[in-house]
Formats: sequence, structure tokens, C-alpha cells
Amino acid sequence: MSRPLPQRLLAEAVGTAILVGVGTGAMVATAGQATLRAWALPLAWFLAVTGPVALFASISGAHLNPVVTLAAVARRRLSILHGIGYALAQFGGALLGSALVLVTLGRADRLGSTVPIGGLVRAFVAELGFTLLLVLVVLFLMEHGAGRGRWKLLLPGAVVALSTYVIGPWSRSSLNPARTLAPAILSGTYTNLWLYFVAPTLGGILAILAWSIGCPQRSDQRRALHPDGAPTG
Repeated sequence: MSRPLPQRLLAEAVGTAILVGVGTGAMVATAGQATLRAWALPLAWFLAVTGPVALFASISGAHLNPVVTLAAVARRRLSILHGIGYALAQFGGALLGSALVLVTLGRADRLGSTVPIGGLVRAFVAELGFTLLLVLVVLFLMEHGAGRGRWKLLLPGAVVALSTYVIGPWSRSSLNPARTLAPAILSGTYTNLWLYFVAPTLGGILAILAWSIGCPQRSDQRRALHPDGAPTG
């Protein structure tokens, strides 16, 4: 049965706070240590995603990302109104997580803000492509579940860790507008901020379209939804 909306919103806020706190906290803590960052940041972001997913997937679905919530709304797993609530909770949680990093670790490395490095086009394509992959993975879990293979819950974190390693030097790897906006506001870093809203959103939309073509939603799936759009079970 679907959890009460306030409980789900709290899970999204706390989960996103953990994601941003752990991930950007690692960036702040390792500022200026290039050799350490090469392996520490992918690991940190893997844990930053996997921890909240393990904790909150059974409560809210552990979206932790407005683009993932957009996919849930598009697939009628969540109502538009509740989707807006999820997104607001995610942005609020991201601000909390970034504020905790500021208070505990300081503002080194612009609080882990995301800024394109070495060209806008490359950063845009990188963010779009990895967000597309991330949303496809989440849609698979959303509609097919982890089943007996609970290890599948590691997949979103693995995608984020891989993106950190591969495209971190180009875009500092966001894939998540909430993750980008929070440190940007608190550090006053707004350089090409639009890219981290547009590219992930387009990547998410392309993933939704690709999934909808390959796995069209059945009428029995639509009937299985509660009036609020949350999955039953």
C-alpha cells in the first residue's frame, strides 16, 4: 500500500540531503587533491546514491532527482501534483545537505558546484547522455523491480559513479538539477547554470520516450495505480 504523502516527501527530502551532503562533501573534503579524487569521488557518489536508495526506496521510491520524478509522472506512477511535491522536497533536501557541508567542511571547491570545463557542447552532451542512461536504469527498476536480485538497487549508484569518473573532468557530473542548484545558491556560483537544468531534463525526456516505445504502458498497469498516482503494493 502507498505510504502517506508527508512520509514520502520527508523521505525524498532526507534522501536528497544525504545524497548532496555525502557527494559534495567529498568534493569539498578532497579539494586540491587530484590523485585522491580520481577514485574517492566516484566511490563517494556511489555511496551517496546507494545509501538513500536502500533506505527510502520502499517509502517514496527514492527518486532523489527531479528528472527521475518527471519520469515517474510521465509513466503515471505519480500524479502531477505529487510530482511537484516530490521535486520541492528534493530541492529543499539538497539545500539542507549543501548547508550542512558548508557548516561542517567550509566552502572549498565552491561547495562542489558544477561548472562546465573545456567546452559547453561536450559538457551538455555528457550530462544529457548519462542522465538518459540513469533514467533508463531507474525506469527498469521502477516498472520491473529488483525482484530477488536486490543487487539491482546498486545500478543507479553505479551509473552516477561511472559518470563521475568519465565526465567529471568535463562537467563535474551532475545529472540532477537539485544537486546542482543547492551548492550554486550557497556558493554564489551561477556560471552556465542553465546547462544543468536543460541537459539532464532533455536526457530524461529522451529516456522516457525510448522506454515508452520499447515498453508501452499496459492498461492493467494504469488501473493498478491509486488515485494519487502511486504504485500499489
